[in-house]
Amino acid sequence: MKVSLKWLGEYVDITLSALELGNKLTIAGLELSAVESVGQAWDNVVVGEVTDLTPHPHADRLTLATVDLGGGGFTVVCGAPNIRVGQRVPFARVGGRLIDGRTGQTVSLKPARIRGVVSEGMVCSEKELGISDDHESILVLPLDAPVGAPLGDYLGDTILDLDITPNRPDCLSVIGIAREVAALTGAPLRPPSVGYQESEQRIDSLVSVSVSAPDLCPRYCATLILGVKVGSSPGWLQQRLNSYGMRPVNSVVDVTNYVMLEYGQPLHAFDYHRLKGRQVVVRRAAPAETITTLDGTERRLDPDMLVIADEEEAIAVAGIMGSGASEVTEATEAVLLESANFNQVAIRRGCERLQLRSEASVRFEKGLSSDLPPEPLRRATQLLLEVAGGAAAGGVVDVYPGKREYESVVLPVREVARLSGLEVDVDEMLKVLRSLGFECREVDRGSRIAVSVPYWRSDIRCAPDLVEEIVRIIGYERIPVTRLSSALPRQQLRSSPASLRSSLRRSLRDALVGLGFQEILTYPLVSLERLQKLSPRMELETPPLKVANPMTREQEYLRTGLRAGVLATLAHNQKFESAGIRVFEIGKVFNPRQPATDEVKRPHNDERLPREDEMLCAALGGPRSGLSWHAGQEMLDFFDAKGVVENVLNGWGINVGFRVSDDETLFPGRGAEILVDDDRIGIVGEIHPKVAQAFDLSDTVFIMELDLERLLPRMSRTRRYRPIPRFPGVSRDIALVVDEQVSYHTMESIIRAFPLVTKVTLFDLYRGEQVPAGKKSFAIRIIYQSLSHTLTDDEVDNVEQQMLDILHQETGATLRR
Repeated sequence: MKVSLKWLGEYVDITLSALELGNKLTIAGLELSAVESVGQAWDNVVVGEVTDLTPHPHADRLTLATVDLGGGGFTVVCGAPNIRVGQRVPFARVGGRLIDGRTGQTVSLKPARIRGVVSEGMVCSEKELGISDDHESILVLPLDAPVGAPLGDYLGDTILDLDITPNRPDCLSVIGIAREVAALTGAPLRPPSVGYQESEQRIDSLVSVSVSAPDLCPRYCATLILGVKVGSSPGWLQQRLNSYGMRPVNSVVDVTNYVMLEYGQPLHAFDYHRLKGRQVVVRRAAPAETITTLDGTERRLDPDMLVIADEEEAIAVAGIMGSGASEVTEATEAVLLESANFNQVAIRRGCERLQLRSEASVRFEKGLSSDLPPEPLRRATQLLLEVAGGAAAGGVVDVYPGKREYESVVLPVREVARLSGLEVDVDEMLKVLRSLGFECREVDRGSRIAVSVPYWRSDIRCAPDLVEEIVRIIGYERIPVTRLSSALPRQQLRSSPASLRSSLRRSLRDALVGLGFQEILTYPLVSLERLQKLSPRMELETPPLKVANPMTREQEYLRTGLRAGVLATLAHNQKFESAGIRVFEIGKVFNPRQPATDEVKRPHNDERLPREDEMLCAALGGPRSGLSWHAGQEMLDFFDAKGVVENVLNGWGINVGFRVSDDETLFPGRGAEILVDDDRIGIVGEIHPKVAQAFDLSDTVFIMELDLERLLPRMSRTRRYRPIPRFPGVSRDIALVVDEQVSYHTMESIIRAFPLVTKVTLFDLYRGEQVPAGKKSFAIRIIYQSLSHTLTDDEVDNVEQQMLDILHQETGATLRR
């Protein structure tokens, strides 16, 4: 919120410097982010009057302007199309420092000969003065600007830029800041005096207002001014709007903007004679209804949006923007002024869906009080009568379906000391609260204060809120340190043991970083197109969850997995890195809830919410090692990715198995499911070529994914020690011939089921002339070992024969001779 000290000074006396005042406001909760000085650098720039214009003798587009500064005229060459005789303009003498309109650099003005004519100064544009970026035309000052006066004295101002917290919409106004300054400094508040003469013709006989959506519009007020003459606003009004970065439009629009800045209440003006049926209907938008807003854009509405309509069509999107159907123009002769209260949630959602935000909507989104509209409406009517003439119809339309009674907030006097440690007597409490506009009375012999909250303070609901008001105005620095420290808990905090989930996360991170991976973080919101890239068919089996109010099209859906973000990040880095890249992410994914088929217990029970699962996803691709003279660059392959899985999980004492995966993101035949106790906990494999092409991956990339929700039940908090065997093991090699479809994982699971087997290693896979067609041969080394004695050959032979019998029964395996 920008606040002009000149404007602020009309409502409260300011005796402090800008920085001192900003510091007081900051301590009170209204943080000062910047101080802007307008006009401080305007040396040798004064107000001048254009007394004569003649064509330039050697240039068709230039004119020679004579500018009077009150003590003589100066001739300057000017190319601005809007210069006219009689105008008051900013004139820079030779030596004045201005901003060069072409380079943006600050320069010192020197005499110049332009097409043979000496120019003795310059008539300035807004850009040359640093007011705006307008360089095409000169700045025209109001006719009451004093000729010869320094421009800094006339237009100069100091602007405080304050960061207003969302719970203080009352401070999005000059009067709201004035109330704060008055309370902090003790200066009296001088709100503007509001009053105007009304005609005998009542407004109720000229226009009807109805509200069919009271949940979205708790209050709607309006006044009617007949016989107005729309034109340019007076200089003081234009100057005020310029100081806030608002360009003056016309007298009617300028008044509505001025009062919005003054009171914080947005207003809107309609051309009364363009209202069909002389009706105003506040209703929900019809399905597929469209409206062309003032920016010339046709917008499609939905029934959750609120519109202002006449008898036939919508004429404004309530609280956001009007339309050309009822726009005030120079031909307007009667104006209907609107001051209403709209539902803040509906306004915010409407802005998001329409991708349209205005100064008015920003204020409505904060939650303005429904008691605010009448006073700013009367103020705007008063100003409009002053600057545009006309007569105000008698009365005010006030449709108030959301009216409610407010109860006093009771403040126990001891609460101030109990909550803040600050001892404050009752008189000082009353003084502070009354300075902020609260009405107070003592009850129960002064032990409590009954407080009536003013309508503009919608953030005050309970006694602690009042304690905060008292303490922030008195000053947080007055809180005694000793008292505060004694109130703090003195019990020593104990560190709780880390949860199994956090231990798992930390262990996975440490293991992957140790293997050369880098952790990444990607957004949980993605586009549908990115998710579709994970399928070679560019289709999704399960539709992702769509966000109700997405910020952008690229963040419209909740991710159903981490793969898309990881692959996109790896592809981006491949453009800048020729060495191998290894990245991973641990994060939440979101899927529609399916309670009937979920095998794993999930942490949330609310069926309306998505199921949130924690996943790990890692990707690697490129050369296995860096460039070296003594070794070639071998590329990372499937077994590197498989080794990462085994390394990470074996660190937790988990034995993993693998079987062929049909995951469509993976290359057929080059992907595997990761198994623990025959339960699928993830996948590992090579990315499908079509998926790689969709993500613009330059090398073959391998991916691994682990479902931490399925992994957690298999984790153990305690690690059990197993002594090193005292007795030697026996090594046996066997070659088994099996059908082509039998996996090694099946064979390994059967072999490991025997208690004496401590290690199983596949060291050869053979297909060829030595085995029948449709068969393959696994060469396996098995280590037998006992913890209690040295095994004999007969014991090993007996176990081996039992093993071969079971393998033959379950897989059809035969011993290769």
